[in-house]
Amino acid sequence: MPFHPVTPEKLSTAVTRQIEQLILRGILRPGERLPSERELSDRLQVSRPSLREAIADLSQRGLLTSRAGAGVYVADVLGSAFSDALIQLFANHDEAVFDYLSFRRDMEGLAADRAARLGSDTDLKVIATVFARMEAAHHKRNPEDEAALDAEFHLSIIEASHNVVMLHMMRSMYQLLREGVFYNRQIMFRQNITRTMLLDQHRAINDALQSRDGSAARQAVVDHLTYVETCLTQDRKAEAHEAVARQRYERTLAKG
Repeated sequence: MPFHPVTPEKLSTAVTRQIEQLILRGILRPGERLPSERELSDRLQVSRPSLREAIADLSQRGLLTSRAGAGVYVADVLGSAFSDALIQLFANHDEAVFDYLSFRRDMEGLAADRAARLGSDTDLKVIATVFARMEAAHHKRNPEDEAALDAEFHLSIIEASHNVVMLHMMRSMYQLLREGVFYNRQIMFRQNITRTMLLDQHRAINDALQSRDGSAARQAVVDHLTYVETCLTQDRKAEAHEAVARQRYERTLAKG
């Protein structure tokens, strides 16, 4: 018969499983510091030896890392999603930028549709809260803050889709975007008209999600990323035209 005796679970195993789930679901994020040993053992209601055993196991498997005098952190495992050679290849070719946007359009459109249908009321409150911060940041005209909130908004939608594979895959993509591998997002916030358009597009996404209209949410994401693609295409053309204009100018000076 396919039955085995039921044995009590070790406390350290239960702690390990809980921390694993928090990392898997994106609640504990790469680089985030865990509470102190005393605080964590109190929260989990386990002994410190059991907690230490769990942390040692998770550290050995590369999910946690200890920093001398600073505590225990969630390991930054996102970098392992792409090899250094592939990251450099992305950075050197514009083709990767537009393939990246196409990929985002597909994935985030799907995530928005899922979030509208499957996200909890609290998921939608998180998205609405991030958008409210975007509106507040719009008046301060700080490109770094606006770019950071833009990423947080999109990732909150992916979190609300409740697909952990998509979550970690897209987090790794956003990590490269933050590092400027695909393009500098601050370019998008240079002109006031562009900034206002971007805010309006995020408002449309948020409104559709709050209404739980999956089709409208997906379309709003597609429209937004198509606009981003158009802006970047125009920026690339403007750079190319300026390079030609400088050559003509240098020739004019040489003839004078």
